[in-house]
Parts: sequence; C-alpha cells; structure tokens
Amino acid sequence: MDSHICGVSKIPFLFLTILSIGLMSVALALNPSSSSSSSSSTSKPSSTTPQTINSNSVLVALLDSHYTELAELVEKALLLQTLEDAVGKHNITIFAPKNEALERQLDPEFKRFLLEPGNLKSLQTLLMFHIIPTRLPAAHWPRHQSPHATHHTLCNDPLHFHIRGSSTGNIKLVDSAHVTRPDDITRPDGIIHGIERLLIPQSVQEDFNRRRNLRSISAVLPEGAPVVDPRTHRLKKAAAPVPAGAPPVLPIYDAMAPGPSLAPAPAPGPGGPHKHFDGESQVKDFIHTLLHYGGYNEMADILVNLTSLATEMGRLVSEGYVLTVLAPNDEAMAKLTTDQLSEPGAPEQIIYYHIIPEYQTEESMYNAVRRFGKVKYDTLRLPHKVVAQEADGSVKFGSGDGSTYLFDPDIYTDGRISVQGIDGVLFPEEEDTVPTTPGTSVKVAAKPRRGNVDCG
Repeated sequence: MDSHICGVSKIPFLFLTILSIGLMSVALALNPSSSSSSSSSTSKPSSTTPQTINSNSVLVALLDSHYTELAELVEKALLLQTLEDAVGKHNITIFAPKNEALERQLDPEFKRFLLEPGNLKSLQTLLMFHIIPTRLPAAHWPRHQSPHATHHTLCNDPLHFHIRGSSTGNIKLVDSAHVTRPDDITRPDGIIHGIERLLIPQSVQEDFNRRRNLRSISAVLPEGAPVVDPRTHRLKKAAAPVPAGAPPVLPIYDAMAPGPSLAPAPAPGPGGPHKHFDGESQVKDFIHTLLHYGGYNEMADILVNLTSLATEMGRLVSEGYVLTVLAPNDEAMAKLTTDQLSEPGAPEQIIYYHIIPEYQTEESMYNAVRRFGKVKYDTLRLPHKVVAQEADGSVKFGSGDGSTYLFDPDIYTDGRISVQGIDGVLFPEEEDTVPTTPGTSVKVAAKPRRGNVDCG
C-alpha cells in the first residue's frame, strides 16, 4: 500500500515541476529588465571612474582666467562634474560676464538670492544659461536672419544671436548683451567670449520675483538718469570701459610726473629694441638658478653639454612660447642606466618628456589636480602626455612604480619659463609596461605564424 501511494504521488509532483519551469521561462521572456539591471549593476562601478581632463581644457582655462567671479559661482553651484561630462561629449561655448557685472551691476538682493543654499537649482540654471553645447567662434557669428541665430543652452533655454551695425563697426550681441571680448579664450574643446553683463533666464527671474513676492523687482540694477554737463548743456558721455587685463589709459609718465620734461626715461622693454623676448638670457638665468639651487647639476649638464636643448629652448622663448620644465634631481638622474642614455637621441627624448608647453606653477598645477582629480599635460615629446594627480597634499606625476612627486616647487619662475623640481625621471606609460609583461612577446610572435598558415 505504501508503494502504491508513492507511485501515485510522483505524477502530480512531476507535473508541478514542469509547470513551474515553464512559468519561470515565460516571466524571464516578458521581463528581461531584471537580467539587464543585474548586468548593468555589475558594470556600473567601471563607469564611475573619474574622467581625466586635459590641462588645455576650456574648463581649466575658465578657472584660471580673469573671470574670477564666474569661476567662483561655477564651483559654488557644484557644476564642475556636469561641465566635465559636457566637454567630454562635445565642444562648448561660454559667455562670461565681466567681474564688474557680477560685483557692482547686480542687485544685492538678487545676488543674495542666488547664493542661498535653497536656491541652488536657480543658480545652476543661471550659469548653464551662459553655455551652449557647440563651438561658436566670432568669425561664424550668426546674423539675425540666419536659421542658426538661435542656440539652446545647457539648461534648454534658447539664446538669440545677431549682429548690429553702428558707427564704430558691427557689434555682436547675445540676447541684449554686447560681446566685449570675442574669442577671449580659445581651447581645443571650447571658446570663451567676454560679455558686458549677466544673462538671466526668464525662469530664474520668475523664481526671484516669486520669492520676494513683488512683481516689479528686476534682477538687474536700472541705469541712472542721464547727466547734463552744465558748461555745454549737453549729455555727458560715459567713459568707455577698460577691458580686464588691459594697460591703464593714462600713460605712466603722466601719472608719475607733473610734466613731460620731468618724466624719467622709459625703461627698456623685455625684448629690447626688436620687440621680442630675450629667450637666450632667460634660459641662461634658469640654468644658473639650477646650479646655485643645488641638487640639479645633472639636469643642467644635459641641457647645455650633452644636448643642444638649452639653445632650442631659448629660441622657443624668443618666439613667444612659454615652457614648464619638470627637472629631476641628481639622485633621480643617477638611477638612469647607460642603455637608457646611449641610444641616439635618447637624452633629448627623455628631456622632451619633461617639458610642458604651458606656463604652470606649483599653485596652478595643485589647484587643477585638486579640482579635477587627474589632469593630462602635453609634452614636447608627441604624442605622449604626463598625467598629474593629487597625492599627500602635493602633485604626483605618472602612475605606479614610475610615479614622481613635485619635490622642489617654483625653483625658477619668470612668467615665460617655470622650473619645478621632481624626485624621479618620468617615462611614457608604454615604456613602463612593455618590460613588465613578457607574455606579450609570445602573443606577438604567434601572430605571424598563424598568418603564414593562412597564406599557405
């Protein structure tokens, strides 16, 4: 009787098992998102790795430019990551208001409204209203009748562009703001145009008015009444604004002396009578500084005696280029082997990898890596770049065992040449990885063997 009961119970159990397997397969076919979500969750950590930004990016240029008020607002609005993602996808064009527009030409109540923590969304919308996701140089400025006279910003609000003629020439406008410094900063991934005032989207204006509960308040300070000159009975014309970074309108001789006859003789310019930079003297100065500083005699010897790089650097500086030299100290240079220096052109290639065609100081490099995590710097050894990142409160170059630290900051800085001491010799990443992976030679040797079989 027991065997009969067990035999009968096997049939419904088998039927239920087949039915449950069928229902599970149907559920997976109708809802594949569960499997995709699990796969995406496993691959998600790889997408969160920080993106390395180049040192010649328009974002780095903005943060180090004379548009300091706009740069501070971008950092306070926590928009650096958003702008990094935008630059990684496409070029951008930034319309940067001058500092005076954010300091004195803005209603203090409106500025206080933007800086309140609860109004972070309004501040982000306001700043993204000054950025369009495309490259728009001044030479291709659209006219009013052009179909491209309107571009959408990063906050999806439209900006209108046109050119207005005047007696002094054509004036480029963004909405109603004049472009005072077209193509002020140009980088491979974007352009910065200087504009006269802040651009305020309608949504931010409404948020501010709603917060104050007064419809008549405007975010921009109204202009004053015209002033009449009592002597001529004519309207006084406002003095033309001086662009940021421009020399003073009044000559220094008139400002320092009561008359031209008492003014001192003009000092010679940095380039002498030929109006160019004296690169040879500047290179000699920084090499003498290396020798007197101590601990960098090997670097100076390579530049002057082993190679002709000192002469070449002087020529580049005379033509207007700026250079940053990452100088390894004597202890690091002593670790170089004879094989690394005996090959033809090897010393030049090593030094080329330590020269950055930009003017960087210890402060500017540390600020860049602190803000962006990792920064790539171009070198004179194309196409290789030096990767810098923050480590232990300093700047670390390279990665792995071949990494070096900024050891002696600002050994020499004169505005054209910057020398930063490091505690190691840098090599491109390809040269670091090839000797440590002997297995790759076996794989490379196997490829021709398979190719010969296919040809036969």
